[in-house]
Amino acid sequence: MTDSEIIAEILNGNETQLRHLINKYQDQVLRTCYGFTQSQSDAEDVAQEVFIEIYESLYSFRHEAKFSTWIYRIAVNKSLNFLRKKKRSSIFSSIEELFTGKSAQGKDYADSSRQPDDFTDPDEDVKRLKEALKQLPDTQKTALTLYTYQNLSYKQIAEVMSISLASVESLIFRAKKNLRKIMVDNVKSVE
Repeated sequence: MTDSEIIAEILNGNETQLRHLINKYQDQVLRTCYGFTQSQSDAEDVAQEVFIEIYESLYSFRHEAKFSTWIYRIAVNKSLNFLRKKKRSSIFSSIEELFTGKSAQGKDYADSSRQPDDFTDPDEDVKRLKEALKQLPDTQKTALTLYTYQNLSYKQIAEVMSISLASVESLIFRAKKNLRKIMVDNVKSVE
């Protein structure tokens, strides 16, 4: 069955076709969400929200774009919204830490029993890269994530983001340039 036929079946009340639709796009949605959240559990939570949104908005899909493009847009938007909420909550958490001296998880930063080795991370480079990605503007992060994690072509990214092909090229170029600069600056600040 084509996507259009599956959608028509769902809209006519055939709920079993919804499971077929989810199975068909689940991996793509999860990869997209993971590309933004960098956490499997967060990606699964966001993906669940994506499929709820798809189901609730299916009647408004106008077939002007490919169905897969429409799904990518929803996944990107839900992922960005998740990151914005997470960023806001981390700001409140930082304020709490400032006044109480404890993290939101109850860790006391004044604990003198910690050793310097307690702060090492075997995947420090990956961690730095993830942190650098978070510092990119949303449009650059979106374009780079779709290109890198989803292996979408520039044309497909242009469709998903509703921008021109030249804009996609520019966003990815600037994202890579900014990412290198952030990484270099971070290494210099550690030294």
